[in-house]
Amino acid sequence: MPRTALLAPIGLLLVAMISIQSGASLAKSLFPLVGAEGTTALRLVLGASILSLVMQPWRTRLNLAAYRSLLAYGLALGGMNLLFYMSLQSIPLGIAVALEFTGPLGLALLSSRRLLDFVWVALAVFGLWLLLPSGLAQTQLDPLGMALALAAGLCWALYIVFGQKAGAAHGRQTVALGTWVAALLVLPIGLWQAGGSLFSVDLLPIALGVAVLSSALPYSLEMVALTRLPARTFSILMSLEPAIAALSGLLFLSEKLSWNQWLAIGAIILASAGAAATIRPKS
Repeated sequence: MPRTALLAPIGLLLVAMISIQSGASLAKSLFPLVGAEGTTALRLVLGASILSLVMQPWRTRLNLAAYRSLLAYGLALGGMNLLFYMSLQSIPLGIAVALEFTGPLGLALLSSRRLLDFVWVALAVFGLWLLLPSGLAQTQLDPLGMALALAAGLCWALYIVFGQKAGAAHGRQTVALGTWVAALLVLPIGLWQAGGSLFSVDLLPIALGVAVLSSALPYSLEMVALTRLPARTFSILMSLEPAIAALSGLLFLSEKLSWNQWLAIGAIILASAGAAATIRPKS
């Protein structure tokens, strides 16, 4: 493929990543009003509604096996979003995304057993070590927030596994159907946390902005980019997301990171990009 033909999908993917992290920054403005749980519920319900209008998932015929894979995919998606937003209550956006990336990174490394892959493991572990609380650190990170981000990463890995199975059965409607499953999972939790505040009309413009920036727009752009880019190129570019998240947190939320934290993010990015570029599945 000519290099010039790659510029457009690469640009779309970068816009998608910027959109997702801008949406996460906007979502934090809702936390004081409806909490992380309520914000997650709003994002998923509105995101599912928008995706349904575009993808028309009611045209899909489901059988028992399809329901199972779709349920697992939706539960993983709901858990990933809920745990990630909960982690943002106490740790910076860039750190949360870097920690979340350990999920798909670990999943990728499980598919290979070469010596080179241990380099990426070591880099990722080094990055995590830099983020651990210590007496020498200038700024301490909340251990619970870190644990929630790592748990979101585990859900992300499960989301990839079950998403591949569900996608094979339902095609492009998978995202809309799975988002509805996730929304139905998180909505009761959001209602328990926020109560009637969740239905405030005043929240609707911001909540719609979060849903569009974090779900509808980036999912659509990523789908276009994925069909026009080699899978390895797509994965390497996606590894930039923690850095984009950190910059978004700095610009929109005034979240300043220490040099150690920037180094940790860089190590995890390098580990993710290196794994994406060199991983060879087991034969």
